[in-house]
Amino acid sequence: MAGGPVAVIFDVGNVLYDWNPRFLYERLIDDDRALDAFLRDVCTKEWHFQHDAGRDFAETSAELAARFPEHAALIAAWGPRFNDQLGSTLPGMEALVVELDEAGVPLFAITNFSHEFWPPFRAREAALFDRFRDIVVSGDERLVKPDPAIYTLALNRFGFAAGDAIFIDDRADNVAAAEALGIIGHLFTDSATLRADLARLGLLSRVDQPA
Repeated sequence: MAGGPVAVIFDVGNVLYDWNPRFLYERLIDDDRALDAFLRDVCTKEWHFQHDAGRDFAETSAELAARFPEHAALIAAWGPRFNDQLGSTLPGMEALVVELDEAGVPLFAITNFSHEFWPPFRAREAALFDRFRDIVVSGDERLVKPDPAIYTLALNRFGFAAGDAIFIDDRADNVAAAEALGIIGHLFTDSATLRADLARLGLLSRVDQPA
């Protein structure tokens, strides 16, 4: 497709991989109501966002344990066992990444992820992430989506113009921020819809799932 995107930029959590703190804490908290309360009131996603922004887990966990001393042991598990919060690739996504890479499409990522938690996860999933040419990690840069600065940094580092890329994310605000800079956006729902959009843009030669 003349004039269309030539590169694909992925989000990681809830686009490539299923991320849910319940995957870890359902192993540590037997009672469902207690589990719900813990994730709603103690180790919240809002609290975790500090890690994505670059704060050290030692600091955030100490602060939270001071507020909830009865949960100190559970709070302490968040960081060392963060990989246990991440499941396998979402349906169809590994095949899609492999197909794009084998077709020579440059692959990149921009992820809101802790600078401490990212290296162990990157190592666990090296087979997939080795196919990516570069990955911008918010915790390393101390910039988080949807701040326009992280997209600008990524484009400069990746070495192409905004209109040369499609950005895929599961959050509408993150997609809107990318589109405001001229990047083609795709709000992720499932691999089949994404595959159809990539085919429409000329990045895939077929829409059907590979055998």
